[in-house]
Amino acid sequence: MPKPTKGPRLGGGPAHERLLLANLAAALFTHKSIKTTETKAKRLRPLAERLITLGKRGDLHARRRALTVLRSNKDAAHILFNEIAPLVAEREGGYTRITKVGNRKGDNAPMAVIELVLEPVTPKKKAAAKPAAKAAPKAEKVEEAPAEETAAPAALVDGGFGEDSAAPLEDGSAPEGFDIKGNKDSMKFHQPGGQWYDATVAEVWFRTAEAAEAAGFVEAGK
Repeated sequence: MPKPTKGPRLGGGPAHERLLLANLAAALFTHKSIKTTETKAKRLRPLAERLITLGKRGDLHARRRALTVLRSNKDAAHILFNEIAPLVAEREGGYTRITKVGNRKGDNAPMAVIELVLEPVTPKKKAAAKPAAKAAPKAEKVEEAPAEETAAPAALVDGGFGEDSAAPLEDGSAPEGFDIKGNKDSMKFHQPGGQWYDATVAEVWFRTAEAAEAAGFVEAGK
């Protein structure tokens, strides 16, 4: 059985929650900025980021995936793929910004503004090399070999289905060691070499097929 999302659910049920988030995402893409409760803004952010990643891909499959999430809202999908995606083409993740704006009068609910980050990316300037200090008299200058810089591995985000599951990286790719694609809507998983493996956009990655089956997923095609 799928593990429920931590925290309170938005709306009265899972279907209502998906519809509510779809409407919030459509409003965000249309107006570029919306004001809502802090809880809804935090739940909307990962969905909006994933949809913008699909918009940057721009292929037919990505459009169909986005329309499925947006409940066939063609106007919002058009803005996403034709206006927003070109503006964030050079940005590697971090497409949204949440700003707290105090509490709402009446129920005192914490409010926030979630907006799209559409400013052009400015390349980081390299620090100018400092001139080498002169060696002291009668002192030998010892040159140290530069330390090799190793890229830090991407942070592993729990996929919500146990320790052998992981969420997709910011660019939608798989974390290292996770090859099994899972689809939360259909509760099916796809193995490398499968009929629909290349055409499937993973919503969760599993380390092994056994881990996917243990989480309640069924192999596609069976």
